Amino acid sequence: MKWIVGLGNPGSNYEKTRHNVGFMMLDALAKRHGITFGPSKCKALIGEGFIGTNKVVLIKPMTYMNLSGEAVRAYMDYYKVKLEDMMVVYDDLDTEIGKIRLRYQGSAGGHNGIKSIIQHTGTQVFDRIRMGISRPEPGFAVVDYVLSAFPKKEKELLENMIEHACDAAEFSMDHTYEQTMAKFNG
Repeated sequence: MKWIVGLGNPGSNYEKTRHNVGFMMLDALAKRHGITFGPSKCKALIGEGFIGTNKVVLIKPMTYMNLSGEAVRAYMDYYKVKLEDMMVVYDDLDTEIGKIRLRYQGSAGGHNGIKSIIQHTGTQVFDRIRMGISRPEPGFAVVDYVLSAFPKKEKELLENMIEHACDAAEFSMDHTYEQTMAKFNG
């Protein structure tokens, strides 16, 4: 069984913000495969279903970004799942809008959601799909930028990036992460 954690902030005021592309991707993946999110458990909204013949669990932490690791740890402890079956999807300032970057280890790179997951799991080794949101213009505070909505001119780039991230997650179900990175990081 694979479990995919999409990072974001709960609540309608954050729904369309750059920081919530992880939630957006999970919503798109859920829609593709007829998966619905049930009531909150383990500090997260959870949707269970199948991608092809692979059982998958989609997880949206409801802890706010900075505490995402609490939901990951709660899910791990309750369901006794393996960390090597987890994939985390999140926004990345260092990747250009519309692009995705896959990695299987590394530091938090200043991302508080990833920092929290590393703290609560005790490792930097887990599969990731980083979704590009680009850096703000000079003088624009990063915190304000990540909590702002995507402008209309980026709508098509955002939609294509979400589709591409869904394709990568689906491909990873039947291939190694190295094969997935080779295909989708090109």
